[in-house]
Amino acid sequence: MTLIEARGLSVRHGVNVVLAKVDFTISAGEIVTIVGPNGSGKSTLIRALIGLEPAYEGSVIRAPGLGIGYVPQKLHIDAALPLTVGRFLSLPRRVSPGDAAAVLERTGVPGIADRQIAGLSGGQLQRVLLARALLARPEILILDEPTQGLDQPGIAAFYRLVEEVRREIGVAVLMVSHDLHVVMSASDRVICLNGHVCCEGAPHIVSAAPEYRALFGLGTGGALALYRHVHDHDHDHGDCDGHHGHDHTRESEDA
Repeated sequence: MTLIEARGLSVRHGVNVVLAKVDFTISAGEIVTIVGPNGSGKSTLIRALIGLEPAYEGSVIRAPGLGIGYVPQKLHIDAALPLTVGRFLSLPRRVSPGDAAAVLERTGVPGIADRQIAGLSGGQLQRVLLARALLARPEILILDEPTQGLDQPGIAAFYRLVEEVRREIGVAVLMVSHDLHVVMSASDRVICLNGHVCCEGAPHIVSAAPEYRALFGLGTGGALALYRHVHDHDHDHGDCDGHHGHDHTRESEDA
């Protein structure tokens, strides 16, 4: 079942074309990652897909009644604002203490409902944002560079959590990231974006594609760390060489 589809989507900011003729789909249960350099239109694409950016050309089709859980890049909260984690989770709809405790435990930050949001670490805040998104019981989670400011262990832990959540509740996940070292390991499909779709397919296909390697200055070589991931569903996407695999790929540090 297709949850969101873009057909020939173009977005302009003033006279500048930020996205040009992007075709995109994400299906139920799928993890799709969008990668690209700064200014490539990643966040603009996300905003267009959820209806926060108007299309200049083309269209976006969302499944009727689609439930979306959104985790933004950053949440700026005034340190002087008294706002506990529990109260934050109840915005805009009230959440019972039991439900709040359960979702905080699921996202790896149990027992912090009475803590001030402004006093959380970066990793704790991202997990609270994920918890809030999960409270909506979404069919798709949309994460816009959710690991900005986290260290490598924190990034890896967050993506492991996302993959666990997907496996447990079957939610689709659309992630935007510029972190090439970790993010691909959790993805079924990767879309390389630079104002348009440069390349798309399984992680090991995209990481070897000339367009991807040129965009990130990786050259034609580079060591790849491959590891297996077992799926219980099929995928029919893969535009880089016409087939889809199940190896998950990570660019090594010395690539």
